[in-house]
Amino acid sequence: MNRIVIIILIVLGLALIAYNVTLVDFNEPFKGNSIIALIGIVASLCAILLLLIYSSSKKIQKKVEED
Repeated sequence: MNRIVIIILIVLGLALIAYNVTLVDFNEPFKGNSIIALIGIVASLCAILLLLIYSSSKKIQKKVEED
């Protein structure tokens, strides 16, 4: 994937996290729609982490191919 695509996907993940934080009821975070919002936050964090790992692996692959 292109570096620009990875950055766009990370920004979209951050936007999803921001949106889901607004849906969480902090008085009862594990009831109703709040649990769905928490799952969305965790899923977005996982997606961002996977994109960062992918980006790092591409950098390592590029350095290995140069040698």
